[in-house]
Amino acid sequence: EVQLVESGGGSVQSGGSLTLSCEVQYATYNFYCMAWFRQAPGKEREAVASITSNGRTTDYAEFVQGRFTISQDNAKKTLYLQMSSLKPEDTAMYFCAADEEFITNVCPGLRDKYTHWGRGTQVTVSS
Repeated sequence: EVQLVESGGGSVQSGGSLTLSCEVQYATYNFYCMAWFRQAPGKEREAVASITSNGRTTDYAEFVQGRFTISQDNAKKTLYLQMSSLKPEDTAMYFCAADEEFITNVCPGLRDKYTHWGRGTQVTVSS
C-alpha cells in the first residue's frame, strides 16, 4: 500500500517562506500523478497545485499562482511545494495526494480524485 509522508510544515510570519516535502513510500507503480491540497478549519479541502509524473504539466490554484511552486525528485520519490509570500489565509493543513498515472499525462490535476493521501502537515502564517 502506497504511503505518503508529508513534512516541512511550521509557523511563519506573513511574507515568509516554507518548503513542504512529501515522500512516496512503498510505491507499487512507477508513475504517479501528484498534488498538494489544503484544508483550513471549517472549510472544505481545496487543491493547491498538481504535477504529472514527468513534470511536464503543472497546475496551480489561482490563489497561489506566482507564490507557490510544485516540483518533484523522482529519484528520491519526493514531491515538494515551495511556498513564498505566505499570507495568513494560507494557514491550513496541507496534504499530499497521489494517483497512478496509467496513461501518460492523464491525471486528476486539481480535481479531488486522488487515490492515495498523506496525513498532512500544518502550516500556520501569522500576521
